[in-house]
Amino acid sequence: MFLLFGAFVAGMLTVLAPCVLPLLPVIIGGSVSGDTKNYQRPIVITASLAISLFVFTLLLKATTVLIGVPPESFAYISGAIIVLLGVFTLLPGVYAKIINTLGIEQRAQKTLSKGITDKRQLVGPAITGAALGPVFSSCSPVYAYILATVLPANFGQAMVYITVYILGLSAVLLAIGVFGQRFIRKIKFASDPRGWFQRGIAVLFIVVGLMVFTGFDKQFQTYVSTNTPFNFDKLSAQLLPESQNKTNGNRLFNVVEPYDAPEFVGLENWINSKPLTMSELEGNVVYVDFWTYSCINCIRNNPYIEQWYQAYKDDGFVVVAVHAPEFSFERLPKNVQKAVDEQGLSYPVALDNDFATWNAYNNQSWPAGYLIDAEGKVRRIHEGEGKYAESEEAIRALLLEKGAVLDGRAMTSKQNLPISARQTPETYLGKSRASNYVGEPAIGAANATNFSHSTDFDANDWSLGGQWDVEGERITAAGANSTLKIKVSAKDVYLVGSSEQPQRVELYINGKPVGQTQFAGNDVTNNYVTFGEARLYRLLDFGQFKQGQLVELRVPQGVSLNAFTFGS
Repeated sequence: MFLLFGAFVAGMLTVLAPCVLPLLPVIIGGSVSGDTKNYQRPIVITASLAISLFVFTLLLKATTVLIGVPPESFAYISGAIIVLLGVFTLLPGVYAKIINTLGIEQRAQKTLSKGITDKRQLVGPAITGAALGPVFSSCSPVYAYILATVLPANFGQAMVYITVYILGLSAVLLAIGVFGQRFIRKIKFASDPRGWFQRGIAVLFIVVGLMVFTGFDKQFQTYVSTNTPFNFDKLSAQLLPESQNKTNGNRLFNVVEPYDAPEFVGLENWINSKPLTMSELEGNVVYVDFWTYSCINCIRNNPYIEQWYQAYKDDGFVVVAVHAPEFSFERLPKNVQKAVDEQGLSYPVALDNDFATWNAYNNQSWPAGYLIDAEGKVRRIHEGEGKYAESEEAIRALLLEKGAVLDGRAMTSKQNLPISARQTPETYLGKSRASNYVGEPAIGAANATNFSHSTDFDANDWSLGGQWDVEGERITAAGANSTLKIKVSAKDVYLVGSSEQPQRVELYINGKPVGQTQFAGNDVTNNYVTFGEARLYRLLDFGQFKQGQLVELRVPQGVSLNAFTFGS
């Protein structure tokens, strides 16, 4: 019952989410555009959005009907529709001609407004609401929780929760549309369909549609989340049921009362291993990692887990990665296998498509790690990225506890510290966690967009040149001559990055094109790395540990970079 109430309130709060804020003008604009006395417009736009959101959830997340369709396709379609609606509003003659030619108006009026004698042009708001449905999906932690936790366990119950969530969202959106329409109706110049106000709404549609189509709305979300004091996710997450996995502030072993690790259930299509059970793993230290391959947080997390596995697998340390899909296309074993191969994961991975093991562990997020001692007790839980040094210390402590001999071996990973005394540490490029930056101005300087390289690089230093947009967790090239330089000490150099459209980044080592050296990584062709999907790219393979190598990237506009990681 609490979650039912929480779902309704979460739906209402979703209008405050960064992912919805840029769309509110479209809701209001769609409600008032044209005849400002038409009370049906806000009702139709809200109802069609609610139906679209429900259907989109059902097709993409609750079934496998669209299993081969990447989710970004819907953003392209939604953005294009919103842009077209803006163009039609800006050029009403074109809109009328198309509608009359296709006979859409008559059929739509019969369906949407039966019994209404005057034409109220409800096609536009209906299409607007339908186009916004996919964009609104997963905008709330509560909504994501229902999809990930309730839906796999009880389809009927999840549909009720999702319906209640959509009702809460619809109630607020309808209120915004109705009151917005009433307010605008009081402004005389707003009623002129060819006036500057209506044309301004049309331009607004086009701008928002382009934001959705290009993914810039996601950058807006990140900016709001990073640069404003209002934390929507934290507020909304308070509506979630309290986790049964009670933890405290203990740095290493934070489970208040260690409990028996649940048995694996429903796991299929094992990769890198035969099927495993918790009972047969007793006597080992086990790390159960919940992840999904399109989750950027998981992608950044996985190299650390791989390092731990390689370092301690001979000492009785086992990793079991439970792949719980967020999207239907992540259910396909071949897609997961491809991701495992591309990310270089050698530890056991199993598909949890029905979220059976996820629910057995009462898990609520990606990524999340459960560290289990040799007696089968859960001793540490960590959700999200970070705290790699603490997690590895806990692994080592449990291995020593069970009698393993580590022979004074150094740790393999420390957050914000080098893996060894010489290796470059993981280097985050966004301003929220940046370190070792030596360019001008400072990476966190307010409104800074133009940067100049330092002329003096010490070990592990990095700097930017040219135009860059700097956000909390990434930097994005904003000009034609954007460059990045970093002085590294490592054997292997990796970079997490992405680009909406595939683009080539030119790579140099100590002033020479990488193609003139023997150090090109797996993702390098000639002198270039082609960035596309958000993932970990292998830039360099020196063959052996090398110190003081100056790496330069010449980055085209639109390519985003998150963090460097290194291997030895």
